[in-house]
Amino acid sequence: MNFVKTIRLRPLLASLLLPMGMGAVVGVFMLLMGKFEAYNALFKPPLSPPSWLFSVAWTILYALMGVSAYLVTTSDAQRGVKEDALWQYFVQLGINLIWPFLFFFFEMRLAAFVWLVVLLAAVIRMIVGFWFISKPAALLQIPYVLWLCFAAYLNGAVFLLNG
Repeated sequence: MNFVKTIRLRPLLASLLLPMGMGAVVGVFMLLMGKFEAYNALFKPPLSPPSWLFSVAWTILYALMGVSAYLVTTSDAQRGVKEDALWQYFVQLGINLIWPFLFFFFEMRLAAFVWLVVLLAAVIRMIVGFWFISKPAALLQIPYVLWLCFAAYLNGAVFLLNG
């Protein structure tokens, strides 16, 4: 029995391009608007990583999202089941896209924290949907959940420390 699945390059590239492209656009926009410097000027809690680590972490997380979406898209699951799981994926991507605007651009730190909790719930729901289609796709999202928990700590602490 052959356990190695043939990689379909176009769906894989499309699955990677969406989250990584979204992250790149937000990152470039933040760089051009000077939001990284503004973040560096804030009081931050213990365990705050250096600013450059955020770009590395999000690049990895967006790549994992893309691979997960690819695994679900190319699975043998029923079309409706896949569509529901992918809908959950797109919803969490949309929620994810809004967070940096709340936190960095509008400086609504408390709203950003609440939004992050909503994002965490959406990601957990997505993982459950992925689990019934592809366990590896679901498991690839565990680092995302852990990072969001850490981001919630940072976001909440920045709100408390900076008013």
